[in-house]
Amino acid sequence: MFETIIGLEVHVQLNTKSKLFCSCPTSFNAVQNTNNCPMCLALPGALPVLNREAVLKGGMFGTAVGATINRTSFFDRKSYFYPDSPSAYQITQLYTPIVEHGNLVIDFDDGSTKTIRVNRAHLEADAGKNIHEGATSKVDLNRAGTPLLEIVSEPDMRSGDEAILYLKKLHSIVRYLDMSDANMQEGSFRVDVNVSIRPRGDEKLYTRVEIKNINSFRFIQKAIELEVARQREAWEDGVYESEIVQETRLFDQTKQETRSMRGKEEAADYRYFPEPDLLKVVVDDAMFADMLNIPELPDAKKERFVQGYGMSEYNASVLTADLETAHYFEAMVEHGATPKNAVSWLSVELQGRLSGGMGAYESCITANMLAQLVKRIDDNTISGKAGKEILDYLLANNGGDVDDVIEKLGLKQVSDTGALEALIDEILTTNADKVAEYKSGKDKLFGFFVGQAMKASKGSANPNTLNEILLSKLA
Repeated sequence: MFETIIGLEVHVQLNTKSKLFCSCPTSFNAVQNTNNCPMCLALPGALPVLNREAVLKGGMFGTAVGATINRTSFFDRKSYFYPDSPSAYQITQLYTPIVEHGNLVIDFDDGSTKTIRVNRAHLEADAGKNIHEGATSKVDLNRAGTPLLEIVSEPDMRSGDEAILYLKKLHSIVRYLDMSDANMQEGSFRVDVNVSIRPRGDEKLYTRVEIKNINSFRFIQKAIELEVARQREAWEDGVYESEIVQETRLFDQTKQETRSMRGKEEAADYRYFPEPDLLKVVVDDAMFADMLNIPELPDAKKERFVQGYGMSEYNASVLTADLETAHYFEAMVEHGATPKNAVSWLSVELQGRLSGGMGAYESCITANMLAQLVKRIDDNTISGKAGKEILDYLLANNGGDVDDVIEKLGLKQVSDTGALEALIDEILTTNADKVAEYKSGKDKLFGFFVGQAMKASKGSANPNTLNEILLSKLA
């Protein structure tokens, strides 16, 4: 039996207005190579000036994971040549990063937890982007110099499931802190996975393989599964030492395999040395206080939802995993929806009708709109069944006013006892034989009378009022 060892490196693109070492904007919708300056292009004489906001966001992340925030940190120069890096080096933090030694707790479905150690989080400048079109390759340097926070875990995860739980929690924290949009498809949250295996019970760490830049949780889990299978097969075939080497691999989603990209460099290969053009980074008392002043995080919000709204741990987890969904729910409650029904209509009814991973907040149904629908069910204006019909109508017609739709579709419940009594009297008269059978002991016929009454009212009868009147007349 083998044990899987997984460590993760996550590059988070910070949402500062300007780049890490210059005033160029970090907008990626601009025409290629227009958000550039002498610093971005590494022209002679151009000197870096550190972005204060990037340092602040790095420290806030440190607070969120209970890490040490180094009040004094340093930048280093990492030398390597690649076409999208005109300077032939990257400014990063190797020896003394802004954040060290944190912890992130992941939650399992059975209620248990596990703490994953965060080794470090350091600031660095992103490279540009290579664009390959047939036999032609182009370079867009709009992204060059964008601030990144690289978050490095310890090798504490033992399965792909644990890795995904860690990444989802990390993704959620980043969004709650408003550090980044963390859009994986657009490269704002990029993941490198380090994988190795060892015989169960062995404490030695064997050769690790790095799988680069995977852009979805599903692909990350698949890449881990494939790489673990490859390493196990090599071990069982007796060729582990010759076939499993320290290298960088790519995940090919089409061929469903990991493929060798290049040998993994060590620190010496990069020829690191202190960045000569930047002073040490000193966090003063005012900035340190700002770093400690972070918004409510997912775990705290989850606990507040459980305690304040009386919901289950599971429902609270679903609602707080995503910042926008949590805000949507709280807006529904602010607009008068009862928390219990707000949970159900948001997470089950509305979310169940959306496809392609769309969130409720991205749909045409606003929080106020869904709250109005829930309120009309709560006050017995409409039935739950009618509510589903109205929700379908709103989705098909790009939203609308709930009360107007109720009137238009004629779905308002009838609670008028006089009208319902007349309707029930007619049904009981028409089905006198069934009434006699019911009174002789066939209690199950009560459902028949309810069904007939609902059919006669075209589903508009208030079920509670209807049941009360039926029970009274059949007594």
